[in-house]
Amino acid sequence: MKRVLETKVEDNFMIRFKYYKSNKPKPSLEEVIKIQNDTIEVNNISNIIENDPRTKLLGLKDFTNWKTYTFKKHPGLFLILNPFTSLGQRFWIRKCLEEYPKKPNKTNIDIERNIEDWWSELCKGEQWDRKLQKKLRWTTLGYHHNWDTKVYSEENRDVFPLELAELCDVVAQYLGYVNFNAEAAIVNYYHMGSTLSAHTDHSEVNLEAPLFSFSFGQSAIFLIGGHEKSYEPSAILLNSGDILVMSKEARLCYHAVPKILPALNQPWNNHEESKIITCDDVKTKYINIKKIVTEMNRNVDNEWTCFGSYVQESRINVNVRQVLMENRKTLDD
Repeated sequence: MKRVLETKVEDNFMIRFKYYKSNKPKPSLEEVIKIQNDTIEVNNISNIIENDPRTKLLGLKDFTNWKTYTFKKHPGLFLILNPFTSLGQRFWIRKCLEEYPKKPNKTNIDIERNIEDWWSELCKGEQWDRKLQKKLRWTTLGYHHNWDTKVYSEENRDVFPLELAELCDVVAQYLGYVNFNAEAAIVNYYHMGSTLSAHTDHSEVNLEAPLFSFSFGQSAIFLIGGHEKSYEPSAILLNSGDILVMSKEARLCYHAVPKILPALNQPWNNHEESKIITCDDVKTKYINIKKIVTEMNRNVDNEWTCFGSYVQESRINVNVRQVLMENRKTLDD
C-alpha cells in the first residue's frame, strides 16, 4: 500500500497533464486561471518606468497600458497580458511563419528533407500544403538547441534575429532585467491536438537570466508546477499576445502545454492602429528602423490572408533565452 501511495504523489504533474489533455471526457476549465476573471491566485503589479519609444516600432503599446501579474504560488513567474497592438501581432506572426523557419535556422523537418524556405513551399498562391503545414513543429534561432545532448555549442550557432533581440530587450528593461541578452530561441508551432510534455529548461549556462515566452494565435493551457513532479501544478490560460516570463525560482520548474484551445477572440484582427508612427530619435541596439516600419506596414489585409488562415487553427510560441554569462561573447570565454 505504501508503494502505491508514493507513486500517486510522484505523478501529481502527470495526473493534471492527462486530465487537461483528455478529449473524452473533456476537462473542466473551472480551475484554469484566467487573468481577466480571477483575482485570488494573482497579484497585479505596477512598474513605474519611463516609457520606451521603441515600443511603437515593435508593435507594442505604451508601458502605461501594460498589465503585469505575479502569482502567489509561483514566485518568479510573470504574465504580461497582451501588450501588443493588432498590427504588432500580425508583424510577429508573420516573422515566425515567413522568416524564422528559413535557412540557416534549423527545423524538425531537416531530418526528412532540406527545405530552404518552408513558408514559400507551404503557401503558393491559392494552394495550401496541409501535410507540410502539420510537419513543422519547431525552429531554432541563434544558439541552436540540441535535442539529443541538451547542450549548446559554438559550432551550432547562427546570428540571432535582431528585431527579436530588441523586443526582448524592451520587455527585459520593463521588468528590471537590464543585463539580459537574447541569444537562443525555440519557436514552437502547435495545431489543435498538439501538446508539449512536462520538462524543465536547464540547458543554458546562465540559469539566473529569465526566459521570455511569447504566444500568438490560438489559446493554450499552460501547466507550471515546482522543481519536482510531485508538486501540484497550476493551470494558466495563455491567449494571443500574452508574454510569460519565468525567472528566479520559476526558471527550473516543470511546465507543459496539455491542450490548445480555440481563441475566444482574434486580437490580430482588431485594427485599432492602421500604421506605425516613425520616431527618428529612437535609439536601438539592433534594428534598422526603416526596415521594421516598412515590414510592419506590409501587414494589411491583402498581404495577410495566408498568415491569417494559419493562425486561425494554430498557435505559435516563441521562447527566448540567454545562454552566456554576463560579459561573455562565446561559450569558450
